[in-house]
Order: sequence, then structure tokens, then C-alpha cells
Amino acid sequence: MIEQSASTPLLVLDTNVVLDWVAFCDPRVQTMVDAIECGALRLATSGACLQELRRALGYAQVKLDAAAQALAFGRYAAHARVFEIPGPVAAMDLPLCEDPDDQKFLELAWHARASHLVTRDKALLKLAPRVAQLGRFSVLAPLEFDRLRQQSRP
Repeated sequence: MIEQSASTPLLVLDTNVVLDWVAFCDPRVQTMVDAIECGALRLATSGACLQELRRALGYAQVKLDAAAQALAFGRYAAHARVFEIPGPVAAMDLPLCEDPDDQKFLELAWHARASHLVTRDKALLKLAPRVAQLGRFSVLAPLEFDRLRQQSRP
């Protein structure tokens, strides 16, 4: 793994964005993936997020055999640091997602002190303004995240 510092931005990717990367090689996430793979961005994950990814890699519509699933999972896991989530964070004013299965990504971003949660999920993106008010991390779609990174470069 590439040496990274604490000042390197830490991201949480939802499962669909991870699938875009490791299963579908979607060009819409390639700039972000290149930055992850060269160490310019760090990734945070949790046990629950890894379990969901394993399940999703096995879905029929993903069309990966067992060996390809293992390679895809390994590609992601090689770049992600696992964080333990200590329990409910409702007391911290973190908004609740209308899809309870997606709450784990908000909680992970909060506890890992990520700079961004990158997602294509409409329920998570809908919470972006409320999350921004907390001042802890941003919720962005992959293309928005890329535009933000491009604008912040000297």
C-alpha cells in the first residue's frame, strides 16, 4: 500500500460507487480511482460496508464469477482502512437516511472523520444540505467530487 498522510483526504464510498470502480470499470469514477490508487485519496470502510459489498458483488446483475468477485473485493479492500463504528450516532445530530440500509455510510463518514461521502444514492444525496450544516463532511456524487477536486488544485 502507498504511504499516505493524515492530510490526505479520507473518503467513504457507498457500495454502488465501489461497484462502479471494481466491477464495472465505469469511466465516470476513473479520475477518483486513479487518485485512490496513487495514494492521493484515502478510503474508509467498516465491517458492515464490507459485508454489503461482498453480497453486492454476488448479485446476478453484477455478472462476476467467484474468482472475479474475490479480485474485485481485494482491489477495494487493499485501499480501504476499516473503522469500527461504536454505535448509534443520533445524539450527534447526524440526519437519518430514509433508507436505513444507507445510514451506515453516514455513520462511517462521521466516525472516521472522512472529508466526503461519495455516493450516487438519491436518499443520501438528498441529505447533503443537512450534513453540510454539521460541518463535518460533504455528501457528493462522484462527478461533483471530481469537479470539486479539480477546482481546489493550484
